[in-house]
Amino acid sequence: MASLSALVVFAVSLSFRGVSALPQASATSAALPTGTAVVQGLNYLAQNAGKLYFGTATDNSELNDTAYTSYMENNLHFGQITPENSMKWDATEPEPGTFTFTDGDVIADIAKNYGMYLRGHNLVWYEQLPDWVTANNYNATGLAAVVETHVTTEVAHYKGQVYAWDVINEPLNDNGTFREDVFYDTLGTDYITIALQAARAADPNAKLYINDYNIEYVGEKSTAMQNLVKQLQADNVPIDGIGMESHFIVGEVPTTLVENFQAFADLGIEFAITELDIRMELPETAANLDQQKTDFYTVVNACLQVSVCRGITVWDWTDKYSWVPSTFPGWGAATPFDDNLVEKPAFDGIVIALEGGSI
Repeated sequence: MASLSALVVFAVSLSFRGVSALPQASATSAALPTGTAVVQGLNYLAQNAGKLYFGTATDNSELNDTAYTSYMENNLHFGQITPENSMKWDATEPEPGTFTFTDGDVIADIAKNYGMYLRGHNLVWYEQLPDWVTANNYNATGLAAVVETHVTTEVAHYKGQVYAWDVINEPLNDNGTFREDVFYDTLGTDYITIALQAARAADPNAKLYINDYNIEYVGEKSTAMQNLVKQLQADNVPIDGIGMESHFIVGEVPTTLVENFQAFADLGIEFAITELDIRMELPETAANLDQQKTDFYTVVNACLQVSVCRGITVWDWTDKYSWVPSTFPGWGAATPFDDNLVEKPAFDGIVIALEGGSI
């Protein structure tokens, strides 16, 4: 019997001729509905629909899985890639002034070798910081220099390779106030300005984004993000786009996506759906998988309706490597492919949206 790796390699070759790229059933999922769409690839469809890409996140620990990589590295399927962890602060500057880009370079090389857009993720975030950033009690001058050095060095290293940087990640609380962390507590909102200006200077051609969750909804947090953009623009601070993370729950995707997306577009900036997954309570059911199909359709269709939505990135494309089960115990099945790399109904929802159909 052929190995899964061999089957997927064979399937990828078929995809170039318009044949479904993965097997349609598996031992563990045969009792539940699976994807049925026959397509050349999600990125192929997204670009035909006028978007720059349909992409995925990935992590270095997954890259030894040849069945996984043989599918991911076909840019008919994915035209953009985001490193989940290898470009974050703890991975790139573990000690003051000591930079290491080995793992990030692996992801960057995949993007280069397979013709993908690369998203830099991320430069300044309150999580995954080495202790030396948080425990040194820097004054404002000291921490400003730390932020500027880190951003300048990393962006310069990847100059010319990155389409867009998540320069600032998750700066807001859900009520629209600024998150209290080492950066805000020491520098106020100046840390945002410092990072954006340093990034622009280090790579003038990269798009500079602020990335956050729960800003997809019309509400306090979305309004606060729009107000932040307006203030940055008034202060002549570079800002090109907003990342809508889009970590949703099945059956709870907001109904005001297009309205909210358009409000950001009206500010004269672009945006992208940067970390899309739609989780459900386990065990998965046929009803939840069908609702998830509708939910993925809704999100993708909303992006298509607003021209400055540049693309959609799923936060890994298979449940096998999803972050959800370890972060939300009892929840999972959040991606368009199951643990065995088989298309789920959610895949069909994406395809129908990209092809201009309706559910």
